[in-house]
Amino acid sequence: MKFIHTSDWQIGRTFRFADDDTLGALQAERLEAIRRLGLLARQEGAAHVLVVGDVYEHETPAERTLHQPIERMRDFADIQWHLIPGNHDADQPEGVWARLARSGLPENVTVHREPGPVLIDTAHNAWALPAVLKRRHVLTDLTAYMDEAETPPDALRIGLAHGSVVGFGGEVESEHNPVALDRAKRAGLAYLALGDWHGFCQIDARTIYSGTPETDRFTTGGGGGGEAVVVTLHGPRAEPEIKRHRTGRYTWKKLDDVVLTSEQDILALDARIRSIAPDNPGAVLVWAAVSGLLSVDDMALYESTILKRLSGAVACLRLTGAPQLSAGLDDLDRFGSGGAVRAAAEHLLAQSEAGGAEGQLASEALQRLFLFWQEMGAQAG
Repeated sequence: MKFIHTSDWQIGRTFRFADDDTLGALQAERLEAIRRLGLLARQEGAAHVLVVGDVYEHETPAERTLHQPIERMRDFADIQWHLIPGNHDADQPEGVWARLARSGLPENVTVHREPGPVLIDTAHNAWALPAVLKRRHVLTDLTAYMDEAETPPDALRIGLAHGSVVGFGGEVESEHNPVALDRAKRAGLAYLALGDWHGFCQIDARTIYSGTPETDRFTTGGGGGGEAVVVTLHGPRAEPEIKRHRTGRYTWKKLDDVVLTSEQDILALDARIRSIAPDNPGAVLVWAAVSGLLSVDDMALYESTILKRLSGAVACLRLTGAPQLSAGLDDLDRFGSGGAVRAAAEHLLAQSEAGGAEGQLASEALQRLFLFWQEMGAQAG
């Protein structure tokens, strides 16, 4: 038996750092990921897609948001989609799942709202054992019932749970929604599909976090999501065959401690970010922590190369901090030997050298004055 394991779609999620255009694109891509999952299932010959919690970001989504993922699953009538609630969309009275039940679901979409074995594939004698969150946080292990849950002999027992594995890595990851580290072994599961972590994580041969199919956070390394897992079960006691597949469009990257002190540093930063996805920089989101000290000419280069051209090339350029302007009396000669602009620049320079909050504002104002003056000169030339 072959199926797709996915989780943490979080349809309707917002990103505070993003402008309206970027936010709209990110939200649309989370829906588009559902189509890619359906196509992946067809490509791999998988008859089922297991969606292990957090289909929605909120328990009370708007009506349109409520139906958007369902309608995309409806388009793949040849695929059976199995959903369980997560901590973001727990099955509460009058919540998201009750609303969907009243409106009616497509025949190929099943929401598992109660624990207990459910036959999902007669040909392979495959049974789903869902753990169902009725509240956002619980302190008991909802997968415990699986140990005693009865299924026919030689059944493929597939656990579905949304929570935190206890004791993995030598420490308790969370006191909420715990899942026993050895649940698959205790319950005789052929596979335990987990949701909640947003990156792929293999706990053991039978226990897997799929991660979110569309990346949703900045990371300095890998493991930030954008994947789904194709699982092949050759038998109830055989080790599952696991294949990871890229499903995400966007690449999120965090760059720490970017120090700019020269033209070379600026050009290197530009090249570094463009190299993340050289064939498609428009699918890159970058969060860079920037500092340093730049001359007047290098600050103009930073403005044109990073703040204008690069920010227009990538999907999102989020900058924390900024390089500071290094300017002296000699630089003020650009404004001439006298006049109102020269006098204003001298005043700003003196304030910036005094330091403090006012000095920071004065430095930024002087930087803008230099850039404005250079632009005016370029236009006049």
